Amino acid sequence: MAKLTWAGQACFQLSVSNGKDHEASIVIDPYGDIGLKLPNLSADILLVSHGHPDHNNISAVKGDPFLIETPGEYEAKGVFVQGITSFHDEKEGKERGQNTIYTIEAEDIRFCHLGDFGQKQLTDEQLEKIGRVDILMIPVGGTYTINGSEAAKVIGQIEPKIVIPMHYGLPKLKYELDGVEKFLKAMGKNNVEPQDKLTIKSSGLPKEGAMEIVVLKA
Repeated sequence: MAKLTWAGQACFQLSVSNGKDHEASIVIDPYGDIGLKLPNLSADILLVSHGHPDHNNISAVKGDPFLIETPGEYEAKGVFVQGITSFHDEKEGKERGQNTIYTIEAEDIRFCHLGDFGQKQLTDEQLEKIGRVDILMIPVGGTYTINGSEAAKVIGQIEPKIVIPMHYGLPKLKYELDGVEKFLKAMGKNNVEPQDKLTIKSSGLPKEGAMEIVVLKA
């Protein structure tokens, strides 16, 4: 069983469990002062996609987490993590530097968090490393990352079973980003009811070719 909640921007908490003997809490990209209130977070594993303050507030996460902030392959608490090099912009990092894409394997589910991905599309090498994706967390707000229509093209490259948009405009956010509506329109989905969390088992994933979009409440 996996439970995924969103704290706004690119910050997620992923809890995975197959019984009390095998549980792990993973936090991704906790933010600092961006206008949103970061909830109380505790983690066994902490992932940081890049060193910008709306993604790397490491000190805000309680516990003594295993910190991952660079590309490579890692294993902790029965969770397999792969960090893949990418760019925060379309000019090979010349404007905003590098960004790490993460794949996370736990409970027979493969997650992918694109961080502040800014390339217009994934390279063949990146796609090969990402591989099969069950649940994709993708930025859609534009300005600092890809926008909604660009995200739709990247989704076409990855072909995940579930897509969760992130890094888009919210009422109290200090940054000017597109709202999620532009992304939903680009995907041809206008009526997606936001959910508090996504709770799922591998057996409950959509069938191949039946991709779902899940919008989470921050």
